[in-house]
Amino acid sequence: MKLSVCLAVYNEEKTLHYALDSVKDFADEIVLVDGGSDDDTRKIARSYGKSVRIIEATNPPMFHINKQKAIDAARGDWVLQLDADEQVTEELKREIQEIIAKGEGEGRPVGYWVPRKNLFLDRFLSKGGVYPDYTLRLYVRGKGRLPCKDVHENAHVDGDVGYLKSDLLHYADPDFDRYLMRWNRYTSLDASLLHKQGARLSTVSYFILKPLNTFFSMYIRHRGYVDGFAGFVFALFSSIRYWAIYIKVKMKSNSKHKKEFVV
Repeated sequence: MKLSVCLAVYNEEKTLHYALDSVKDFADEIVLVDGGSDDDTRKIARSYGKSVRIIEATNPPMFHINKQKAIDAARGDWVLQLDADEQVTEELKREIQEIIAKGEGEGRPVGYWVPRKNLFLDRFLSKGGVYPDYTLRLYVRGKGRLPCKDVHENAHVDGDVGYLKSDLLHYADPDFDRYLMRWNRYTSLDASLLHKQGARLSTVSYFILKPLNTFFSMYIRHRGYVDGFAGFVFALFSSIRYWAIYIKVKMKSNSKHKKEFVV
C-alpha cells in the first residue's frame, strides 16, 4: 500500500520545509500543485528530489480547488493532504504507517480525522476550543473529496471514518503580521461567499451578538485564558472577524449598486 502526500502551495518558501521534511522519508510520492509562486517555492520543492511531482496552476481565491487538483493527481492507495506550514510528528507518522500497513478491510475506516495543534504567536494553543483542532486529512484514494465551497471545509469521505491520536503541528501564525494577513484573506473569502449568496446580514448580530458569543465561548467557556496573552488575542480577533465580514459585504453591495447606477 502506497501513500501520496498532497499539497497546494503559493509563495511558501518560508514554510514548505515543515511539510516536506516531515514526510520525505515515508511518503511514496509528494504531489504539489503550485499556484504560480514568484518566490523560491518551486526551487525548494525540487531540491527534495524526484519524489516531489510539481503541477503548475493558477492561484484561485478558493485555494481548495488546487488542493483537490493535487488529490486528483495522486497515484497512491492512500492520500494524506497537508498544508505547507504543517508538520507530521514522529508519533503521527508511525500511526499513519500502521494504518496503511493494515490496508482496507471489512469494518475498517477509509478516512481519519487528525488532531491538529495550532501555533499562535509564542505558543501552540491548548485551550479556547481550538485544540484538538480535528481535520480530516487521511483517506483511501478515491474515497475523499473536497467540496471546494467553503474556506473552512473538510474533505467528505465516502465510508466510515476514525480518529487518530497523534498531533499534526500547524505553524500557522508565528508572528502577528502573518496572522493578520491570513485573517484578512479568510474574512474576505467569507464575505465573498455571503455576498454571492445574497445574504442580508444583521447589524446587531454581526457587531454585537456573534462577537460577544464567540469571545465568551473561546475565552471563558473553553478556557482560552489558560493560553495567556496569546489566548486573549486569538479569542479577540476570532470575535471581531464578524465586524470585518460585515463591512466587506457592505462594501461589495455598495460597489454593485454604484455600477448599476452608472450603467
